[in-house]
Amino acid sequence: MEKVLIAGRWREANALSSFQAANPANRELLEPQYPVSAWEDCDEALNAAVTASVALRDISGAQIADFLEAYADDIELNAEAIIDMAHAETAYPKETRLAGGEMPRTTNQLRQAAAAARDGSWALPTIDTAAGIRSVYGAIGPVCVFGPNNFPLAFGSASGGDFAAAIAAGNPVIAKANSSHPGTTRLFAECAQRAAEATAMPAGMVQLIYRTSHEDGERLVSDARTGATGYTGSRQAGLKLKQAADLTGKPIYLELSSVNPVAILPGALKEKGAEIAEEFTGSCLLGTGQFCTNPGLVLLLAGESTDRFIQAVTAKFAEAPVGTLLSAGVETSLASNLQVLVDTGAELLVGNTAVDEGRFCYANTLLQVTASQFLADPETMQTEAFGNSSLLLVAESVDELIQVVATLEGNLTGCIYSDTAGADDDAYDQIAGEMRVKVGRLLNDKMPTGVAVSAAMNHGGPFPATGHPAFTAVGIPGALLRFGMLQCYDNVRLHRLPCILKDESPNGTVWRNVDGVWTQANLG
Repeated sequence: MEKVLIAGRWREANALSSFQAANPANRELLEPQYPVSAWEDCDEALNAAVTASVALRDISGAQIADFLEAYADDIELNAEAIIDMAHAETAYPKETRLAGGEMPRTTNQLRQAAAAARDGSWALPTIDTAAGIRSVYGAIGPVCVFGPNNFPLAFGSASGGDFAAAIAAGNPVIAKANSSHPGTTRLFAECAQRAAEATAMPAGMVQLIYRTSHEDGERLVSDARTGATGYTGSRQAGLKLKQAADLTGKPIYLELSSVNPVAILPGALKEKGAEIAEEFTGSCLLGTGQFCTNPGLVLLLAGESTDRFIQAVTAKFAEAPVGTLLSAGVETSLASNLQVLVDTGAELLVGNTAVDEGRFCYANTLLQVTASQFLADPETMQTEAFGNSSLLLVAESVDELIQVVATLEGNLTGCIYSDTAGADDDAYDQIAGEMRVKVGRLLNDKMPTGVAVSAAMNHGGPFPATGHPAFTAVGIPGALLRFGMLQCYDNVRLHRLPCILKDESPNGTVWRNVDGVWTQANLG
């Protein structure tokens, strides 16, 4: 059985039981066995993380940046082994998805986080010289990161955006591996531990547990020693963690569920309907639809152009090869949630059948519903069928479409396709005004699949897309603020202040708000 990483060393777990990952391409279980840790492992990890937090108070942002950069370098040295393991555990294509997409994104965001840690401007240092008050965002304490099944590298619990942001903000991380790719997470943790040792980081800076009981997971996020939690995964499990964390006042940042509505207006269909049909099909079926920004709800207005669009995408879904799903759980959930939509009144256009190909998969599926059917039970009609599927909604008027948008839950993204000559402008203005408050990121004339690692990106949104609409999980430096606490110093002597708040700038590059003016200069 594989060992856990706790307090700077790999050791045997206090195991309640064990589990194995499965190869989605053939349904076969993979060696080795991984432990389901008892609470004793969590308890020891928390104690080590607290000790690491204390040591990190005396470690500069530049030193943390050195660790993140050394970690990125080590990942690149071991990229082949990581990609091979991730391919075996997810069946994602090596070249196009893992090596060509996720791997460079992973190391890039680690290096972006390093740059933010070294500069320090993310912490928003603010100085009021007249009042003698100074404040800055500082480390919040041990951060637990629960990674998702669909991005083993770029969102991994020991390698992804939440991990990078928490570390850059000065916190140790307890990574809880996703059960779909524990081996991939272990390889990342090995790289992280080597980098931590090479850069003199405290033991417990990065720790790894593969799985716990549900009860111990809830206990972990709500423990007094935990500073905050980052979670990406199922809505059901995430809400249980949130309930536990909320009871003790512990911040938890969630990414849970999103159908990502795409409104395609009549003028746009007349102008380039065939092109949009191609874009939609590609976006919806990319990665077998296992993206958090998958377009799961398409909003249309009744008419001949819409009829042609529906016929075109139905044919494309029927002709497209069926991709591989990540796990038996994803397969079962997709079938179950599609049936919920059908039972609620959605009409089957294509798919919704099991496909027996010796791998985890399900037929490419399109369902259709009228706006009136949707409005009769909007909560159920927004059931997320995570995978290679989508629900097409046809409204009789713009007013009816706006009523639909008004009933939507919070989403990560929302998109509107409109005629470039302006024929759809009135409808766009009405729909966009309603959609804007329902989504974190509003797009025009492009499908939502994919999330750019940009300082301007918001990968977040109102509940249930996330647990808090004011924060992003992607985009540095914004992502760091989730794992910081605002620390204020009132009449504290200069030599006792953090370096970033002293009169002399610690590096000459950090931007500080001094008496209402942002400046890189020293005081005085």
